[in-house]
Amino acid sequence: MPGLQLRGVAKSFRNTEVLSNVDLDVAPREFIAFLGPSGSGKSTLLRIIAGLETADAGEVILDDRRIDGLPPGQRGVAMVFQHYALYPHMSVRQNMAFGLRNARVPQDQIDRLVEDAARVLEIDPLLERKPAQLSGGQRQRVAIGRAIVKSPKLFLLDEPLSNLDAALRLRTRVELAQLRERVESAFIMVTHDQAEAMTLADRIVVFNDRRIQQIAAPMEIYARPANRFVAQFVGSPAMSILPATLADGGTLASVKLGDGSRIDTSVGRDSLPAGAQVELGLRPEHVRVVLSGEANTEATVDLVERLGERSLVYARLRDGQQVTAEAEGTTTAKVGDTVGLRIDGAAAHLFGPDGTGYHRAAA
Repeated sequence: MPGLQLRGVAKSFRNTEVLSNVDLDVAPREFIAFLGPSGSGKSTLLRIIAGLETADAGEVILDDRRIDGLPPGQRGVAMVFQHYALYPHMSVRQNMAFGLRNARVPQDQIDRLVEDAARVLEIDPLLERKPAQLSGGQRQRVAIGRAIVKSPKLFLLDEPLSNLDAALRLRTRVELAQLRERVESAFIMVTHDQAEAMTLADRIVVFNDRRIQQIAAPMEIYARPANRFVAQFVGSPAMSILPATLADGGTLASVKLGDGSRIDTSVGRDSLPAGAQVELGLRPEHVRVVLSGEANTEATVDLVERLGERSLVYARLRDGQQVTAEAEGTTTAKVGDTVGLRIDGAAAHLFGPDGTGYHRAAA
């Protein structure tokens, strides 16, 4: 089918395996985010698609044409790097035109492509400036423009916003979202930033330990993580994971925590593996600090993080297990206090001994 297909891609550096049997399909015009910790293989995979690294095994297919044996310039892809890599002695116009000149594109066509890309990126007033005269965000847009003029079938973005300050990163994120609506190409972006992935991507590919852990839409990743790693990696603050024991009876699983409290979940008991030991996963928004009469357990406060309209309360249950809860922004809870917690068991997740996630039935 049209788009990008990866089939069985593997890569090792000497005796260190960095990618193991990776399969992935990317549709035309789809925006994919590669998300994962450092060393998980996501940037290596991007470079293999671009032709900057050679896979040890597998196939890279773009629009029904196998491209893994082609040089980078013939693959129909364009890469935007974390570092802008602009030629400091060239103007913006010359930087954007450089690749086209090397490809011997006629000058009138180069002029048209550069001006069209500059207009899309709103950098046409900057075409005669040198990189030193530009802000970080403007330089990044020039780097993206240099990719746009090639009219690629696929854009590869290697942490394109990581060198920008927080305010500029947010603004450039909005610009990227607008850009993908104006071009007829697919995007793959490598990022460590969950907000970027959740905001921009149609689907997120979560990497860890050389493999893809889950591929899904952003809120599917958040609400129904495939395993314990995804559950704790995606979401800030991380999901609380508590050891638990399955209680007897019922079609829906109930568990007992180490402090003796019982939590009724919406996870089907029949979906769980045999055995009594599981782990209970709780997002902070599903654990509320409440008056003692409304609580189903208690905890001792370790830290209160005040965020304005809400507060995050980091606390320890009676058995010493740590949990993160939400409270009103005006909460009077302080370090050392004992507070009541109401756990929303219907929204809880369960994880089996191998880390596989089990969730309530999809709506």
